[in-house]
Order: sequence, then structure tokens, then C-alpha cells
Amino acid sequence: MAKIKHGYLNLKYRPKWTAEIIATYRVESKLPLAQAAQKLAAESSIGTWTKLSTLEQKTFNKLAPRIFLINQKKKIIKIAYPLALFEKGSIPQLLSSLAGNIFSMKIVDRLRLLDLELPDKYLNGFMGPAFGIPGVRKILNIKTRPIIGSIIKPKVGLSSAEQAKLAYTIWKNGVDLVKDDENLTDLGFNHFQNRVKLVMALKKKVEKETGLKKIYSFNITGLPDVMLKRAKLVKKLGGKCVMADIVSVGLDNVEYLRKQNLGLIIHGHRAGHSMFTRDKREGMAMLVLAKLARLAGIDQLHTGTVVGKMEGDKKEVTTINALMKEDWYHVNFLRANWSKIKPTLPIASGGLHPALVPKLIKILGPDLIINFGGGLHGHPGGSAAGARACVQAVEATMKKIPLKQYAKIHPELKTALNYWKNK
Repeated sequence: MAKIKHGYLNLKYRPKWTAEIIATYRVESKLPLAQAAQKLAAESSIGTWTKLSTLEQKTFNKLAPRIFLINQKKKIIKIAYPLALFEKGSIPQLLSSLAGNIFSMKIVDRLRLLDLELPDKYLNGFMGPAFGIPGVRKILNIKTRPIIGSIIKPKVGLSSAEQAKLAYTIWKNGVDLVKDDENLTDLGFNHFQNRVKLVMALKKKVEKETGLKKIYSFNITGLPDVMLKRAKLVKKLGGKCVMADIVSVGLDNVEYLRKQNLGLIIHGHRAGHSMFTRDKREGMAMLVLAKLARLAGIDQLHTGTVVGKMEGDKKEVTTINALMKEDWYHVNFLRANWSKIKPTLPIASGGLHPALVPKLIKILGPDLIINFGGGLHGHPGGSAAGARACVQAVEATMKKIPLKQYAKIHPELKTALNYWKNK
């Protein structure tokens, strides 16, 4: 039986930031935190539940991860893993290692993966977004203000023709980006192919009439071959953007789509993420999903609103969208420099209406997509008036004019403020 002289715990260890992946976990266990941490480090790398005759000291010295931080009060541990443990360019293998069996171990009561810090050597194995923030803004010719988006509502139920007509109406009234909702793919009353054809025809029409570029994000979510077929159809008909539900299709399939180099913006919807991100004591932080989505090639990603209907507090959303430093860890973010990986444009979506725009931009800044769904189509004056109200709210905020003042000469905004004042 080989005897390993040194364990995984070394609080004096200084991580090799250019040659190791740093994982931050929050751990609840009946065992002392240091003991639980060592079992987690072993199971996620080269060890198991018992001593091994097959594990030599030289292998341990080369490949063993090191636990270099334990915060008893916050129940936080940080582990440095040698890059040799990870396959280049493989999100599935990364998650199998650092978010795999360790979540099923009986010694753990609660476990949450808070962050992954990835060195350039690892990041360079991924393509990342094709366009990123600069590319999306260039296509729309919008330099500094938020991009005004809208989800077609109802989520499902409209025919292809109705969907296209509604997209045209809100584009005509100032919206920049229109998208399918997450559960509209290819349905009997609204077939994907027909929707793309009709929408693209009216997109060309409204661009000619307004002189402004518009984007439609078609939901291609499906099996890998189906996604690729749908994406190629969008490209063939002149589209610029496709959407995928990144949790249900898997980040590996997002990466596969990105590797096809179709020249399409990939819009990432995060439907279902709360199954594993919402409980602050276990699962995986949305920050980790956001980082992995950026690696996989997502150009624009739903990250939360703070002020809307979806879960996600100010600290979490601003951490994902912007840089924050805390005493026990340092995070990268969607809009930051990250080796050669282009920045991803955050999307605020869920329960937004014109009255929330000033607070939203104050918290998240103007470098984002603001998606209005019910808060546009639910306007008492209809979708056209709702679109104008949303545009007016963004205009006023960017001009630093109070909404109530701007509403005096903008009736659509005034109606919206009165209608949603208690919501």
C-alpha cells in the first residue's frame, strides 16, 4: 500500500494563478470543515474514500489539488487544482470534476460552488462569443444607450403571421431587438420555418422604412442537429441572431453551435437555472453559469433585473454584470477583460415596465439589453403605445430627466406610469 506523506490541506500554499483552476465552495458538514474539505478535494480529483495502492507519491505531488483557504465563519473553502486534471476546451469534463460526485457525498449536508477562477491557459481553449458587446452594438449602430428589447407576448399562442406582425409593430415604434420566448420553438400553430420567413420579410421592411437596424432572436432550442438546422435557416434568410435555452440544451451544445462559425449572435436564455442556483446554501452560483456561458460562446445573457419579477438580488446581479472584490474571493464578470474572450452583454428581463427603467439603469448601468414583455404589451394603449413608452423611459433616463417630467409631453409614458404605479 502506497503511503502518501502529505494531504490536500496546506493553508500556507500560494496558488499558481497561471497554471491552476481555483474553485470556491461553501460547505456545510457534520465533519470539521478542514476534514470535509479534504474529502471533497480528493473526490473531485485523484482520490477516493479509502487509501489506494495505485496512487504513487509522485502522482500525488504532481496532480493533487491544494486547499489553501478555509473561512470557518462563512463556511468557505478555496481549492487550487492543477490544469493537468482538465481537458482543454471541455465544459462537461470541468463540471464532472468540480460539480460532480462531490454533491452526492454523504459527508456533505449542503454544498455550493460559488466561483471558478480560470487561468489564460485554460480560457484559450475556448472560442467565446463571436460578437460580444462591441459586435452587437456595431450591428445595431447603438453606441452607448441600453439596447431596447421586447419578448413577444403571449409566450405562446400567436400564429407565425401574428408574431411577425407584432414584431413589425414594436420595431416600428422604436424597439431594437425582438425575441421569441423560451418555450416557443416549432409548434403546430407557429412553425419555426414559417415564423422565420415572415418575421425576416417584415424586418427588412421596417429597416427600410426607419433607416435603423433591427434584430430578431429566434429560439432554436432543440436537439443539436435540429438547433444547427434552424440556425442555418436563420442565416440563409438574413437573420443575425439565434437564441438557445442554455440550461435545457446544455453548454456543450452551445459550444458546438458556436464552433460552426455561422456569424450569428447567440442569445442565451437561462430558463431553469434556479433549480440549482437559487438556494444560497447549495447548488451552483449563477456567477459560475454566467462564466461558463461566456466561455461557450454566448454573446448576450439573461442575468437578472434586481427590480423585476425574477429572483436575483442586487449583490448577485451586479457581481455577474460588473466587478466586485470581497475579502475572501475575487471574481471576473461578463463585461470585464477575460484573456481573449470577448465580453458578454447582460440582459435584464422579467417583470420590467417603463417606471422601473431609471432604477434599473442606476443599478446595472447602460451597457445592457432591457427586455420588456408584459410591461410593453400590457400597456392600456396596446403594443405600439407600449413600445413608445419604453423608448421614452430610456430616453428620459439617458437625458437625466425625471420620468414624470418627461411624461408631461409624452402621453404613452404618462399612461404607463399611471397604470403600473402600484406594481
